Amino acid sequence: MRLRPPRHRVHRKAVGWWAAQGVVAGLVVLVPLVVLAVVLPEAARFWLSTAAVVVAVATVVGAVPLPLWWYRVHRWEVTGDAVYTRTGALWQEWRVAPMSRIQTVDSERGPLEQLFGLATVTVTTASAKGAVTIPGLDHQLAADLVRELTETTQATPGDAT
Repeated sequence: MRLRPPRHRVHRKAVGWWAAQGVVAGLVVLVPLVVLAVVLPEAARFWLSTAAVVVAVATVVGAVPLPLWWYRVHRWEVTGDAVYTRTGALWQEWRVAPMSRIQTVDSERGPLEQLFGLATVTVTTASAKGAVTIPGLDHQLAADLVRELTETTQATPGDAT
């Protein structure tokens, strides 16, 4: 049997959420570099300015093409048998979590996710690889998914070990 891509994409707003995360992370580094370049002596200004330009370029790359690529790659699907995910930018990872192995199902909404109306669903399994996460879901869909997975796993025989 050939493994097919999971059917569902993350929400389109996830592109903006990922871009905002990239901008915030870049600004956390960029602002101190610029401030230091302004207040420190001339000798340090060149190196701090160079570092600031590198960080600015990395921020633009992290905020524009990467989120678009992640949106193209990130997929998820839930069937009666398992939770399927595909993630990654350069190294793509496919994960399958059988319902009988699911131990907990959680939903998380950080401040930026709340701003974009999104949530991340985390499915913890009895796997050494760790939890399966589905980021960038509409917050109402995430709540419905958590409820559905909880009901399905409770009705699935097995002890999730």
